[in-house]
Amino acid sequence: MSSVARLPILPPVSLTPPLEADILRIFSAQQRTALMLRGSSVEQRLAKLKRLRRVLLEHRAEVVEAASLDFKRPAVEVDFTELMPVLMDISDCCKRLKKWLKPRRVGVSMMLLGTRAWVRYEPRGRCLIIAPWNYPLTLTLGPLIPAIASGNTVMIKTSEIAPYLSAVLVKIIRAVFDETEVAVFEGDASVAQALLELPFDHCFFTGAPSIGKVVMTAAAKHLTSVTLELGGKSPVVVERSADVELAAKTIAWGKFINAGQTCIAPDHIYVHSSIKAQFVERVCAHLDAWYGEGMAAKNAELSRVINVRHSQRVAGLLQDATDRGARVLYGGAVDIEAHFVSPTLLDGIPGDARIMHEEIFGPLLPIISFETVDEVVASINAAPKPLALYIWSKDASSTDSIIARTSAGGTCVNHIAAHFLHHNLPFGGVNNSGIGSYHGEWGIRAFSHERAIVKTQVMMASLFFPPYTPRVRKILGWLLKHL
Repeated sequence: MSSVARLPILPPVSLTPPLEADILRIFSAQQRTALMLRGSSVEQRLAKLKRLRRVLLEHRAEVVEAASLDFKRPAVEVDFTELMPVLMDISDCCKRLKKWLKPRRVGVSMMLLGTRAWVRYEPRGRCLIIAPWNYPLTLTLGPLIPAIASGNTVMIKTSEIAPYLSAVLVKIIRAVFDETEVAVFEGDASVAQALLELPFDHCFFTGAPSIGKVVMTAAAKHLTSVTLELGGKSPVVVERSADVELAAKTIAWGKFINAGQTCIAPDHIYVHSSIKAQFVERVCAHLDAWYGEGMAAKNAELSRVINVRHSQRVAGLLQDATDRGARVLYGGAVDIEAHFVSPTLLDGIPGDARIMHEEIFGPLLPIISFETVDEVVASINAAPKPLALYIWSKDASSTDSIIARTSAGGTCVNHIAAHFLHHNLPFGGVNNSGIGSYHGEWGIRAFSHERAIVKTQVMMASLFFPPYTPRVRKILGWLLKHL
């Protein structure tokens, strides 16, 4: 067994006087580093990212084993969801950072003839990243990459809920960065709260909307800018024209990877009544082939719910739904102590069931029949804006209509979660599902201040200095007519 497996599960670290002093010391030291990094070159920043890539690959086996210990997550899923997105981020940044950071010239406006203007991308300064537990590497290193590429210092709070992956993540970060540039802290909510009390220049949080409100409130005390990557209930619409086989297979994969503990996982599905039976049959067939039904899935390559508390929460959603009359179409097996909830399909769920109002974040999938797209649009618009909206359809006009009449952080047509992996697109939510975005050049924008610069070559504005003669009024009158 490797060194990862021998890591003890320690009690969550609470904020102690020595740790509080350490946080304050590093925060102060990072101020000096942040000032120095303003003048760092693209080459210097990329050298750090390349070192991060090398160290990450050196720890690949430890990452895989840690994910197995935390989630019982299959190795292929770890490579695909934790390592590949980070390596893609670094590769993309190495190719394009120079272009992204290049000052951007803008055209002159009529009132400022005789000037030149451009936008300069500058590091925000000291940044805070509060990371979640569901994909610890991807959702910690994902924002760290543009933060470093933009020239910032960073303090990171990892999640204590995934202790083995957190331990490996800390090991990787400390092997690459000095604490005066990137510092990482483990511990419980008291550590995060202590960090939030500090006047950072930017705060990046990934997690639940309820905690996002706490983060935003704390940031407001210092007028700290925020990027909030939240979640919510991401719906799927399967129209009658959809490729049922492809939709069933892809949705089943996107929902049950990592036991549904994905912020952009399908939360519930609207399926046209004419294809519902076929759709359910095909989803069940794929689940049978991949995992097996009920307790049989315990022996499959299937991630577990992260801990007992979350297993109880997911089981409670299932119990509440069935108590209110919902039918289990598939699965429904639960073993709380083993952190196991089998892939489960539900039908006939009443509107007052908790599962229809709370983010599921587990392997339960409600299936809802519909007759017209209008009723689906009305249901989507009656709920908070989701992080993702998925549409399965071969009808372009209907697809366009759904997109035009709804709001979501991102949308995939005939795919699941593809917008997260497409790094030429911004990734982020809207309102309840998030504020701001990142990935690719949008990550640079998130961690940079876009500084407006105007350089005057000919002082045309002097035409309008006092005294306000008839000539001045005449020139101004002519401009007002032609603006």
